[in-house]
Amino acid sequence: MIKQDSLHSISDERVIIDGNDKFVYVLPNESLRHWISNFTLSFPDEESISDNYTIVPHGSVTLVYYYDDNGLHSLLFGATTQPRVVGDIANKCEIIFIIEFQPAGFFPFSGVKQSELLNGVHSLSEINPMIDLKVKEFFLKEEEAEILFGNIEKLLSENIRTNYPTALTAAIQLITQRSGMISSKEVSQTVSYSTRHLNRFFNEYLGLSMKAFARIVRVNNALRLLNDPQKSLAVILVELGYYDSSHFIKDFKIVCGITPREYRINMSDFYSEVAKF
Repeated sequence: MIKQDSLHSISDERVIIDGNDKFVYVLPNESLRHWISNFTLSFPDEESISDNYTIVPHGSVTLVYYYDDNGLHSLLFGATTQPRVVGDIANKCEIIFIIEFQPAGFFPFSGVKQSELLNGVHSLSEINPMIDLKVKEFFLKEEEAEILFGNIEKLLSENIRTNYPTALTAAIQLITQRSGMISSKEVSQTVSYSTRHLNRFFNEYLGLSMKAFARIVRVNNALRLLNDPQKSLAVILVELGYYDSSHFIKDFKIVCGITPREYRINMSDFYSEVAKF
């Protein structure tokens, strides 16, 4: 099984987003970045992760492997529209390995309509048993983090079954480039596709409507701005394109379950995506 000290021997060629003695957060190789956002390998404890640690919705599937007193487990989290508290489980694990997919990035490995996975916890063994079995094998066999990452990259590269429409790719890129500050109508006009057809693509390949995805992208951008204590709420509203605070607070509560002020007080208890948007 992966040794914790191998976190210090990651290849110099690999892009490390963040890390310390207890975790590393890395980008996959360039050929996979269209589908995979990042890998995370961590050795958590109650000091590094509180029971209230919460994942903010980011519009993507997350595949989690974790080892605890009862052995090795895997969970597949569909795209979510609601915050999910995971700290009370995570801080009891010895090791956690996470594959974070890009928006719509899981579809090519599953072929499953993504709206069927929305807000649910599933078993990869029922969707793609071969990948699930191989990842578990790598997890238990390898001792070096870098070797684990390399094996996973090779496995995923060899198992891309299909892709999704180019119009969806263009729409996702446009929404993320505009930090969610764009209407469904403008997206449709820009990519020259009807709103109805684009929403069908979003629901099938990503699991969310265009409007819901844009809101999630916008709020994740808000979280980064709120993390800067020098930025006032008034400045943040302007940067996010909101005309009034009530609209912003409403959107924020829909995605995060709390107000921006409550987030700032408890921000260490929240994880928001930095590699996607």
